[in-house]
Amino acid sequence: MTRILTRTDLQELLHPADCIQVLREGFAVSTPTGPPGRRMRTDLPFPGTATALLPGLLPGTPAYTVKVNAKFPGATPALRGVICLHSGTDGELLALIDSATVTAWRTGLAAALATDLIARPAADARAVGVIGAGAQAELTIRGLRTLRSWDRLVVHDSDPQRAAAFARRHDGTVASTPVEVAATADVVLLATWSHEPLLRLRDLLPGQHLTALGADEPGKQEVAPDVLLAARLIVDDATLVTAHGALANAGLPASTAAASLGEIIRGEAPARSDSRELTAYTPVGLPWQDLALSWLAFQRAQATGTGATLDLLS
Repeated sequence: MTRILTRTDLQELLHPADCIQVLREGFAVSTPTGPPGRRMRTDLPFPGTATALLPGLLPGTPAYTVKVNAKFPGATPALRGVICLHSGTDGELLALIDSATVTAWRTGLAAALATDLIARPAADARAVGVIGAGAQAELTIRGLRTLRSWDRLVVHDSDPQRAAAFARRHDGTVASTPVEVAATADVVLLATWSHEPLLRLRDLLPGQHLTALGADEPGKQEVAPDVLLAARLIVDDATLVTAHGALANAGLPASTAAASLGEIIRGEAPARSDSRELTAYTPVGLPWQDLALSWLAFQRAQATGTGATLDLLS
């Protein structure tokens, strides 16, 4: 039997703190993805930008995922697709899972984990800024709330109404520009569709931390190359970030990255050298993250009977 898990099902099954824990465990044991060819992307002759085949594997998990996504910036949600969860024993299709929800959760909560580990301690970083008030920023802020507290949140979005709604939900204030956010925040989260840098080095403060989620495919760029060169740059996978992410779009080599998040979690590299160092985290998202959250959701669904079931072989 194949279990069908919708967005509503996933919202009942998943909790930010638990997801952050399985993501932390995954970063501790995961290995580099290898050649960029393992992330397969093709353009579409439609308004969407691309479709992608992302196989997910994780040591210790007896299953694998295959995700097919398409991104339609004008749609809600902008990302649509399905995650197929398969048994590692015989390939049985265990579940069909809404990929928009899993992708937003794994991206936002992995960003929350990285932000907490790399930014200065909460006692020294009392203001958080958000540039781009969409689903990924929502999950990042929710996740970050489980890891640290802050005194002030300021948010900017190209849609003022969306920024205002985000600010109301999270007890924040609205900024008129990205530069205004950077001028007042110790920690800055960027989660946009931008193809032009929103922040440059001159806009930033000593000791500031940036988490930039938008440069996850060719052409997208949220921070200027001078920021990536000046900051201690942490990535999720240097090969992919150089092929598809922030480094590729800035024309910079893999050596620009100081460390991976996995290395930091395993204690193989420091997150920062001192309190005045500028730091940045620029992930592309890794296929095993889909597996980590899908497997967690599936196990809970099996235990609780959540979601419809279907025999595709009948």
